[in-house]
Amino acid sequence: MKGEAGRPLHNEKPKQEGHVWGSMRRTAFILGSGLLLLVAFWNSVTWHLQRFWGASGYFWQAQWERLLSTFEGKEWTLFILGATQVPVFFFWSFSGLLLVVDTTGKPNFISRYRIQVGKNDPVDPVKLRKAIQTVLFNQFVISLPLLVFLYPILKLWGDPCRQELPTFHWFLLELAIFTLIEEVLFYYSHRLLHHPTLYKKIHKKHHEWTAPIGVISLYAHPVEHVASNMLPAMVGPIIMGSHLSSITVWFSLAFIITIISHCGYHLPFLPSPEFHDYHHLKFNQCYGVLGVLDHLHGTDTVFKQTKAYERHTILLGFTPLSESIPDPPKKME
Repeated sequence: MKGEAGRPLHNEKPKQEGHVWGSMRRTAFILGSGLLLLVAFWNSVTWHLQRFWGASGYFWQAQWERLLSTFEGKEWTLFILGATQVPVFFFWSFSGLLLVVDTTGKPNFISRYRIQVGKNDPVDPVKLRKAIQTVLFNQFVISLPLLVFLYPILKLWGDPCRQELPTFHWFLLELAIFTLIEEVLFYYSHRLLHHPTLYKKIHKKHHEWTAPIGVISLYAHPVEHVASNMLPAMVGPIIMGSHLSSITVWFSLAFIITIISHCGYHLPFLPSPEFHDYHHLKFNQCYGVLGVLDHLHGTDTVFKQTKAYERHTILLGFTPLSESIPDPPKKME
């Protein structure tokens, strides 16, 4: 290669190598600094939470022992109530509040945060009734027996209703492992359900809602409900031999997160639902929960080229992201 005067550019390669190494050093510095800040922040947060837990730990231990005393000889009943009814309560409380907005369009300030504008405004009552019936079937005819079966499996590893509650740091470790296992199992089971044969017979039911709402997070074929909803959430507690308290909190959190992912509203200060909402819109992108495996497998490349990707962040103000980062105008045909 020659320069403008026809002289060979002998020093171009060293310059390029210097640029690459410089970029790598800057990247390492930024990532290293970010990691140190994250560790410092995390230690600070866990320290404060641990202080709270230490101050109130005896209180919770006393309440748990009181529960054990009440259900003495009936620990199986206590397990079923904690693993099924408490999470179900959170599911219907949260999705019920969202259903008020979905069916009435009020309060108006929440409707402003709708992701797919003009969809489910209001929601089709016939379609909604069918969805609720399916969700109730999945919760009480599918999930309940499955969790009944879970109890003796957990007993093999350790009594889930043992007297001593887990420590706060142990629960944080469990939560991290549960999340990782769910991400892996959900991504691959979900992607498998998009195989043409399985999609047509099983997964298409869930995708009847191209603009999802919170309650349809469990609207699925029974096979999908077991393979892609229940098992990814259950495997972690089985592996860890978890206490009922950990299982109850984990299942409740899992319900809340999946409702947020399907709710159809990008609400302030809550995790962004743009990722999974885009999956319902386009079907062949964004299969996971966290997006880690989508990044590794390249199943989010189209999503990353959209305005929805720019909006895929926690909203820290009250101006809807659909207004501050609007979609480009549609081309006239």
